[in-house]
Amino acid sequence: MGTGFTETTRGMDGLTQDQGYGTDARQGCPFHDVRQKLRRVGLRPTRQRVSLGWLLFAKGDRHISAEMLYEEAMKARVPVSLATVYNTLHQFTQAGLLRELAIDGAKTFFDTDNSDHHHFVVDGEDKVIDIPASAVDVAELPPPPDGYEISRVDVVVRLRKVAG
Repeated sequence: MGTGFTETTRGMDGLTQDQGYGTDARQGCPFHDVRQKLRRVGLRPTRQRVSLGWLLFAKGDRHISAEMLYEEAMKARVPVSLATVYNTLHQFTQAGLLRELAIDGAKTFFDTDNSDHHHFVVDGEDKVIDIPASAVDVAELPPPPDGYEISRVDVVVRLRKVAG
């Protein structure tokens, strides 16, 4: 039985490897499914968007940086620049296909799981682990300023390896 946590790490080859604790990783998302997904959110399914979308979504729910996706694209011989990867990730985020998770202002991960959940982040590593929303108790939030409403609460819990 799974723990409900989904862990993403970078393997020895530099590519991400998901250990789907409690998840069903999808294998082989067909290109036509990616095209339909893009059309549903109002994005034109260009060759680059479809190729990057397939790389993103074919491996199930995971956390990935632009640099990690760029490495996967190069390995898969998808001809894109790092700037195109960044632009595509931001377009997918604005369209609601991804969640952006900013870490320390300098590191950003994109999460393919749009469900309500939170994250563990391992300091000093490219590792992000999902926390089910039910495992976090946000007892009371301050009222938002006039003219605003709370759209989402993101809890990031930082971890470090225990010395020993």
